[in-house]
Amino acid sequence: MRKNFGAKPYTYPQPVLIIATYDENGAPDAMNAAWGGISDDTQISMCLSAGHKTVKNIQARKAFTVSMADAAHVAACDYVGIVSGNKVPDKFEKAGFHATKSEFVDAPLIDELPMALECTLVSYDPETCRLVGEIVNVSADERILDENGKIDPAKLEPITFDPVNNVYLKLGEKVGNAFKDGMQLK
Repeated sequence: MRKNFGAKPYTYPQPVLIIATYDENGAPDAMNAAWGGISDDTQISMCLSAGHKTVKNIQARKAFTVSMADAAHVAACDYVGIVSGNKVPDKFEKAGFHATKSEFVDAPLIDELPMALECTLVSYDPETCRLVGEIVNVSADERILDENGKIDPAKLEPITFDPVNNVYLKLGEKVGNAFKDGMQLK
């Protein structure tokens, strides 16, 4: 038997995405967004309301980065989601974040978060709040790479948002092999 919850934004896992931009004065800004994901081979789409300072910065600069929130920085990542850059202009620093300018786009990389997508703005619709970015580069700090130079999720420790219980969860262990395990059913 199933329980019906009605129309809700419940999916598992929901990535915790930290979007970073520069403002009009070149100061870094960041926000937390859970409603987003890959929408094409080199595109990411997110639902971001027009009132966010970060959205205004993206529209002005046409660039942003999207870092994967991790278990080591839960408090900082949550903080940039509950405090508005429109009211707290130094929230990036108060979160304990430090910025390095991306080599590929006019946006900051967050030094503490070891994996990021570096993006240019494709489109933004203020009516639907849908923002689409072109992924120009994916960068990862060497500390999260395995012996083959690939991103190791166990070292990254990405977190997911649980929208039902309003908690963050650390992603777990390997349970299978993509594009391989299903072959036994062919």
